Amino acid sequence: MGTSAETSNTTAFSTTPPTIPPLTPKHISLFEQQGLSIKPLAPLGIEIYGADVRSRLPDPVIKALEVEMANRGFIVFKHQTDLSTDELVNASKWWGAGEIHSTHGVHPATPDMNRDIFRCSNDHRYGILGVGPQWHNDGSFEADTFSHSAYYMARAPEHGGGTHFAHQGAAFDVLPKEKQAFWERLVSVNSASGVSHPVVHTHPISGRKSVWLHLGMTGAVIERLPEDGVPINELQRQAANVEQMRLLNEEELKQLFNDYNDLLNASFEKGYGIRYHYDTGDLLYIDNWALAHRAAPEAHMSAEEQGLRIMDRVTVKAKQNLAPHFGLPQHINLGGPHPFNNDGVWKAGGIGFRWKDDIPMQN
Repeated sequence: MGTSAETSNTTAFSTTPPTIPPLTPKHISLFEQQGLSIKPLAPLGIEIYGADVRSRLPDPVIKALEVEMANRGFIVFKHQTDLSTDELVNASKWWGAGEIHSTHGVHPATPDMNRDIFRCSNDHRYGILGVGPQWHNDGSFEADTFSHSAYYMARAPEHGGGTHFAHQGAAFDVLPKEKQAFWERLVSVNSASGVSHPVVHTHPISGRKSVWLHLGMTGAVIERLPEDGVPINELQRQAANVEQMRLLNEEELKQLFNDYNDLLNASFEKGYGIRYHYDTGDLLYIDNWALAHRAAPEAHMSAEEQGLRIMDRVTVKAKQNLAPHFGLPQHINLGGPHPFNNDGVWKAGGIGFRWKDDIPMQN
């Protein structure tokens, strides 16, 4: 059985309460005019009743739902049973850049062998096993990492096996100020592709500062050193050079990864995370720039223990790259020597830096 690495955290948190915005009243009116019934979940997420995603919703409704995803993390269209692969893919084109961005292999049991469906299961005959045990965002190996992801529960198991979600804007809120400042100076490098992303970014729709780190596929983290008492402005960022950068070492990376894991684990108790349990026919969409997720441990239990679980994922192209700060390049060659003048972690390939030895790292 997979483990979620959900242990008691040792990270200190700010006393600032996390904020998950309520539904916008004008959006509620708009949804109700279309015959949709909206159920806000606590503390984040929205369930939607009365929709049939086989027919495209009006553009103003789609735009409003995209804003609500940015604010509240995810939406779930309930009772969407027996969707065809084309129906699922077409509904997923409502978001982001309006295109599918597929980077995965196709399991032999995938209906129609559809290239845009990533089929997961707890039985190898029906889908890929063991996906996503640690906190992550989908597509971190891409420069324009997916704007949204669909999780369609074609068959829910009888005994649990859901997904954990944590709001990354609210997570930033509860970091102590000094840790916020430190994390804003960091850029991570994906171990598989060399693509770099900021550890803290500003969400393009909500405008919120949000944390971002892949716990299963990071090969290096670069820090932009602070100026002595001088704020770093945009011109200084653009003019940054390698002397103002350093690599985090092994001890610092372990601390960062454990702090990040603790931060998202604390989301359930502190009011910015939810353990979502699916029904068959649930079509759940996340804002992949606003929400981290991981599979619940039960999702990786065998079909004999939990009942058969079949989930289809579709990933959506973003309108823009999640670009690094400080003039750093979007693509960095981890396979060659690093240009920094300190010793630090610089690891290419596979799962990247292993911050814990006793947990599965497949993502």
